[in-house]
Amino acid sequence: MDSNKKEALIFTSMMCFCMVVFMSFYNVIMVNGVSSRLFADVAAGLLPALAVALFCDIVVVGRIAKGLAFRIVKPSAPKIRKVLTISCFMVCGMVILMSLYGTLAHYGFGDNFFRHYFSVLGLNFICALPLQLIVVGPLTRFLFTRMFPVRTAAPGL
Repeated sequence: MDSNKKEALIFTSMMCFCMVVFMSFYNVIMVNGVSSRLFADVAAGLLPALAVALFCDIVVVGRIAKGLAFRIVKPSAPKIRKVLTISCFMVCGMVILMSLYGTLAHYGFGDNFFRHYFSVLGLNFICALPLQLIVVGPLTRFLFTRMFPVRTAAPGL
C-alpha cells in the first residue's frame, strides 16, 4: 500500500487507530456490558492502548508478520494473497501482545493472570480476525488510496 516511510507510518496509524477503537469497544462491552459509561470507559483507555499498539506494530509485530508472510507467499502471488497473509499474521501477533497489555492493565499479574489472559486472548482473536479482514482492513485501504492515489510515471520517462 505504502510507497515511502511517511505513507507507511500513516497507513499503520490509521489501521491501528481503527482496530484499537473497535477492539476497545468490544472489550469494554465484554467486561462491563453496554452501559451509560461505555464511551467514557473506552475514551479513558484509548490513548494508552493506541500508543502500545503502535509501538507493538511498528517495532515488533509488523516486521515478524511480513517476514513470515513472505516466507509462505511467493513474490509472484496475487496481491490479495499477500495482503491476507500479512493481515492474518498481524492479527495473531497483535492479539497476543494487546491481550497481554489489556490483561495486565485491567487485572494485573495476580493469581488468576493466566486464566484471564487466555480467556481474553481467545475472545479477542475471535473478534479481531474477522474485524480486520472484513471491516477495518478494506476500509483503511480504501481511505488510504483516496488520500494517496497511486502515482504513475509520465509516458516516456
